[in-house]
Amino acid sequence: MADDSKSDSRAVIGSYVAVGDSFTEGVGDPGPDGAFVGWADRFAVLLADRRPEGDFQYTNLAVRGKLLDQIVADQVPRAVDMAPDLVSFCAGGNDILRPGTDPDEVAERFERALVRLTAVAGTVMVTTGFDTRGVPVLKHLRGKIATYNGHVRAIADRYGCPVLDLWSLRSVQDRRAWDADRLHLSPEGHTRVALRAGQVLGLEVPADPEQPWPPLPARGPLEVRRDDVHWAREFLVPWIGRRLRGESSGDHVTAKGALSPEDIRMRIASVA
Repeated sequence: MADDSKSDSRAVIGSYVAVGDSFTEGVGDPGPDGAFVGWADRFAVLLADRRPEGDFQYTNLAVRGKLLDQIVADQVPRAVDMAPDLVSFCAGGNDILRPGTDPDEVAERFERALVRLTAVAGTVMVTTGFDTRGVPVLKHLRGKIATYNGHVRAIADRYGCPVLDLWSLRSVQDRRAWDADRLHLSPEGHTRVALRAGQVLGLEVPADPEQPWPPLPARGPLEVRRDDVHWAREFLVPWIGRRLRGESSGDHVTAKGALSPEDIRMRIASVA
């Protein structure tokens, strides 16, 4: 079986390509220019810190809202052409959220794409979905997400891929790990995922991703209800509306592409 915590030799990586949707693009973690940073960019800096200056290449191909087949058509061929030392592959989550999709069938398409990536990349790291137990509406999809996660882990075992297991990352169950839309991580949430990704590849990371959050004052039921109503009006209704119209949040978004670790560090520092 694949071991989620890999040796140090696997962590010395000279090139990294991130493939995926809004999670990997970094939605919820805004930079100073309006573009997003996100866990993959932050993880790229951790990797670059282990290389001589200028001796690391990073490309983020992820675009928000993309379904698995769109990722396979648009991003996977570019990643294959680059044949990097590392690919992170997170796809299928938007498919699973759609009514009527079969997680077994989505997993079959995921595996076919993974085969193409493992043929050329030194390492392909895959991710599971988050545990949605505390998310209104999405908590009803928890069983479907768990089924897909089981497939992803089994596929990773077959091909020797490390797994960034988001379901078991307990610290992101805190509401401060999430953006106001409750669908995307906050900057701190993205930071904790980046740290966990480093651990998966055997890096010594600068902080514990499971570090406890500071205590929060208790909220009463009326406050919780008010927050839920605000969230539904501001985020849930528009999200459903886009689905009904066949629109995607990524319809007019271009991937970030190649990024230097120095630029990422400056963007993170400017909003810290």
